Amino acid sequence: MFKVFLRELKRLATTPIYWLNMVLGPLFCAVFFTTLMDSGLPKQMPIGLVDGDNSTTTRSLARNLDAFENSEIVARFASVTEARKAMQNGEIYAFYYIPAGTTHKMLRQEAPTVSFYMNSQYFVAGSLTYKDMRMMSELMAGAASRSVLRAKGATDGQMTPYLQPIVVDSHPIHNPALNYSVYLTNIIVPGLLGLFILFVTVFGIGSEIKEETTDDLLATAAMGGSRSKMQTAYKALFGKLAAQGFVFLLVGSTLILYFYGYCKFPCYSGIPTMLGVMALFVVACQGLGTLMICSLPTLRFGLSFASLWGVLSFSICGMSFPVMAMPSWVQSLTWLFPLRHYYMLYVNCALDGYPFLNAWPYAASLVAFSLLPLLFAPRFGRVMRQIKYVP
Repeated sequence: MFKVFLRELKRLATTPIYWLNMVLGPLFCAVFFTTLMDSGLPKQMPIGLVDGDNSTTTRSLARNLDAFENSEIVARFASVTEARKAMQNGEIYAFYYIPAGTTHKMLRQEAPTVSFYMNSQYFVAGSLTYKDMRMMSELMAGAASRSVLRAKGATDGQMTPYLQPIVVDSHPIHNPALNYSVYLTNIIVPGLLGLFILFVTVFGIGSEIKEETTDDLLATAAMGGSRSKMQTAYKALFGKLAAQGFVFLLVGSTLILYFYGYCKFPCYSGIPTMLGVMALFVVACQGLGTLMICSLPTLRFGLSFASLWGVLSFSICGMSFPVMAMPSWVQSLTWLFPLRHYYMLYVNCALDGYPFLNAWPYAASLVAFSLLPLLFAPRFGRVMRQIKYVP
């Protein structure tokens, strides 16, 4: 098996596509996403204003809205139609509409209506600008009510229970800065690494069939005096996986050290625990990749299977949409994706700081994925001996 290990390392070192998928691709993704979201949240997103009232009160409202960290009024429009066209053209993410007579109605307590429109095709931008505009509207309503109460002789102590009957004391635990990078980068980048692992595992075996080097692989595995075809198959398969896994473990460890050592992302369980989680994830993805190429021993079919399963894992792992809100049959399917188990272990260990064994079902699932090559080694041997490449 060691001779197969050295043979595979030589193939990895002399083939540029392996360098791209095993080293350059994952490291580039890590740097790209951490620098893209280095500020934590998008800031100064462009919005518009349609001020039909143009009074001192509405101008003060506009200044306060522009002062919010996430929003910036970059244009003022004469009509809703102009603002709508600007939003449709991608010039702004949202606009705030104040109709004429708003201040007059406020002073007469006639409940004026202000409107705000946001482009929810851009989910993050739409949500953040909506939050700022809604908060500004509530503050505006509270200021109007306060002016009326003061005119009637109410004191600050008498006004407070009326204006704010319930005080919200918010405590965002484990990610108090609400940093998007802490949550997203720690899953997107390992998910992309898992996708690369599936590709390389499938390609590494499928290319042996395509290049008609299967006999050389099996002959190398038999140099140690293998007594049976099955023993040779085990040595050939695990020698290839060991070489690829060695490189991926180095890259995965680099990512963990970069996230929690250099970027200082929260890691309440300690870096060694997350190194162990990453190692389990790498080996599990290799096991799943072995299943894919042994089930569909044609390079193009195997790569299609890997790309479909790998991309689908981003949606089904629970990162973007909670698994608990999915249909029950979809919740059952989530167990078939290694990224789901990595995500749960990341939340349990790095963010919550719970013991590793607290999420043992997910760790056990990754171990089960990593044992798949043991089951498919006989199938791998038959594929190496019998399958011929069909262009």
